[in-house]
Amino acid sequence: MPMPALFKGRLSVPVIGSPLFIISGPELVIAQCKAGVVGSFPALNARPAALLDEWLHQIKEELAAYDKAHPERPSAPFAVNQIVHKSNNRLDADLALCEKHKVPMLITSLGAREELNQAAHNWGGIVFHDVINQKFAHKAVEKGADGLILVAAGAGGHAGTQSPFAFVTETRAWYNGPIALSGAIANGRAIRAARVLGADFAYIGSAFIATKEANAVDRYKEMITTSGADDIVYSNLFTGVHGNYLKPSIVAAGMDPDNLEQSDPSKMNFGTDESGERAKPKAWKEIWGAGQGIGSIDAVLPAGELIGRFKKEYDEAIDPPL
Repeated sequence: MPMPALFKGRLSVPVIGSPLFIISGPELVIAQCKAGVVGSFPALNARPAALLDEWLHQIKEELAAYDKAHPERPSAPFAVNQIVHKSNNRLDADLALCEKHKVPMLITSLGAREELNQAAHNWGGIVFHDVINQKFAHKAVEKGADGLILVAAGAGGHAGTQSPFAFVTETRAWYNGPIALSGAIANGRAIRAARVLGADFAYIGSAFIATKEANAVDRYKEMITTSGADDIVYSNLFTGVHGNYLKPSIVAAGMDPDNLEQSDPSKMNFGTDESGERAKPKAWKEIWGAGQGIGSIDAVLPAGELIGRFKKEYDEAIDPPL
């Protein structure tokens, strides 16, 4: 499978940290990259919009200093997530800042645009696009994406419903480019399993919520460490797009997680107003997203320590005797 040179010799374990709305910022991204996994954050996390310029400068400066001090094990590349939905009125300005800073990797969501992919290629960047089915996967490749992120059942946030076994197998039948697999991956054994299935990377988000560097309130982090797959609710009420959320956070908001209404998908909105809040502020701020793999997370750790645990488990993962 062809692999962009961007990753070669720079990963301690084949992991891309997924961009976490509100939660991912420079501190988490820098810690992830220094520990050898791709760190990423949504451009919309930088609020006000002018803060994105400062964040990109900080990330580049700190990683460059780290690479100079550790030439034998340079940091992993970082990525910026762009929401390519019509409601994101910041997209053009945020993309211009990514061009200014020559961001090495973009992760695009909720829409594939050929001109955006070409813009990244022009400054030397690559683009991975997240998809939930084969229809969107084909569209992303046709429009020039360099890699696919398969968001399978059990992933945190806006997740699909397909089994990772089926999703990877069907994609590999026609696509030979880089694949990252998302969906209930929160330990090194699961990362190894993703590779065995045919993916190049595991795409991990929920596990990083429970890290020291994550911009999440303590109660959210604690809830990650004390919850499991049975505590995850799949609903489209909060944003108009189906996603996985922590049941205890829904209960805490005074709602019945077993009797949630359906939302109108045509009214979904992923932009921000002047205060930086989402159109439906309960999502992410009070209703907390997480994937089904959180049963593997039992403590709040520094991101580097968590990644070290991933690597140890990944290296030790072998087939048990029959």
